[in-house]
Amino acid sequence: MSRISGHNKASPAARRKARHFAVQALYQWQLAGADLAQIEAEFRTDNDMSKVDMEYFHDILHGVPRDKSLLDEKVSPLLVDRRLDEMTPVELAIVRLGAYEMMRRIDVPYKVVINEAIELAKTFGATDGHKFINGVLDKLAQRERSVEIRGPRS
Repeated sequence: MSRISGHNKASPAARRKARHFAVQALYQWQLAGADLAQIEAEFRTDNDMSKVDMEYFHDILHGVPRDKSLLDEKVSPLLVDRRLDEMTPVELAIVRLGAYEMMRRIDVPYKVVINEAIELAKTFGATDGHKFINGVLDKLAQRERSVEIRGPRS
């Protein structure tokens, strides 16, 4: 379970940068299976992380691999005509990151999770990959964040 206290202090831009680097780090982890601490150390050394929410980067980078089985189990039925192993490594990293935020980071509104994943897909993914990711995460939100989607009852 993620720690939530103190997470609201970071700016949206610092969180966006954390996600940006986390997708790249998760991609590296998926392809090479490298040690997470080593990947994190390389990112801290090789990139300007001064404007990155480092706590969030760390949480995503370590949380997604830790919860990989659960995330894959929740996402697989939502893929419609594809399987996880048919997704590109970039799409898989983005979907897992979005699923992690959707399920473990309830401090982040579901619309933000989806929008950020779409932007990551537009940056790193194939031409229409963002549409696929949007569809998967929207379905996941319906299942995992139904109370938030319905909103407060009057």
